[in-house]
Amino acid sequence: MDTHNDAELTLAEARRRKFLIQAGVTVGSLAVATTLPGISHARSEHSMSTQHHSPAVGGFWPGDIRLVISISMQFEAGGQPPKGTDSPFPKVDFPAGVPSDPATNTWFAYGYREGIPRMLDLWDRHGVKVTSHMIGEAAKKHPDLAKAIVERGHEAAGHGPRWSSEYAMSRDEEKQFIAEGTRMVEEVTGQRPTGYNCNWLRRGPNTLSLLQELGYTYHIDDISRDEPFIEQVNGKDFVVVPYTLRNNDILLVEGRNYSPDKFLAQIKRDFDELYREAGTRRRMMSISAHDRISGSPQMVSAWDEFIHYAKSKAGVAFMRKDEIARFALHSPLTLRESETI
Repeated sequence: MDTHNDAELTLAEARRRKFLIQAGVTVGSLAVATTLPGISHARSEHSMSTQHHSPAVGGFWPGDIRLVISISMQFEAGGQPPKGTDSPFPKVDFPAGVPSDPATNTWFAYGYREGIPRMLDLWDRHGVKVTSHMIGEAAKKHPDLAKAIVERGHEAAGHGPRWSSEYAMSRDEEKQFIAEGTRMVEEVTGQRPTGYNCNWLRRGPNTLSLLQELGYTYHIDDISRDEPFIEQVNGKDFVVVPYTLRNNDILLVEGRNYSPDKFLAQIKRDFDELYREAGTRRRMMSISAHDRISGSPQMVSAWDEFIHYAKSKAGVAFMRKDEIARFALHSPLTLRESETI
């Protein structure tokens, strides 16, 4: 054991590794590891034909998976407010009689007219399954597209019925808000969401309790780790599948003079380091794709190149967030945080 590396681990992580070594636990022996549907397991042909190049696996993920990649595909276009929404265009104070911002709304329309269909074809080409955080009104206005997402094997997750700040709501208001968005997505797609994402990750003091009460098992409004973990909500386990800002197209591309080539270089660099770390601890790479941004031809080209690159490495798997949450909930190696930030 590398004592220098161990010194850098938190106490919880050190205990986890010690447990693994002493007990000889392998995640592949857990029942949940053999029942996760739709895992896209990316391995190079060379790695499958020779054990010499198999990944260094410590039982942190199912079977011989070394690193998990989790992609969020935000389905928001069509659910935005008629005006005043963030966009690449300069801010404008519209007169009271102007009902909407046409320029911004056409930019959002690109997301459902071109963006998501193009990304769905990309995921299909690679056999990759993603989690789609759906605003209820967006799914309701474009039901065929929302259904197609689920029919093609992707997860429909909750994202509220519309863009609103949950931290400003009373408990009863927020409960109704979450329940309404959940119902809208379920009615359109036939799939009841089990994971949730607040507007800009800003939840309120009641959000996690309400999510648990309404049958959710995980949320993503946390960027504090590079692996899933468990926190206690009302004395019960609730999973966090961390989101990302550093690998997020809305921060790196949207109207900020940031090119797809730079986005590609950044996520490749992130992947390389996480892949290295994954030899000794559980690692998960989170990447975010917004409908009106990552669905452009140049961005899909960048995504395509990245997926080819990731799949060339042994032991890389793409997993939906509900699968990650379910696995983390049953794994004895999952970190448990004593505090909820």
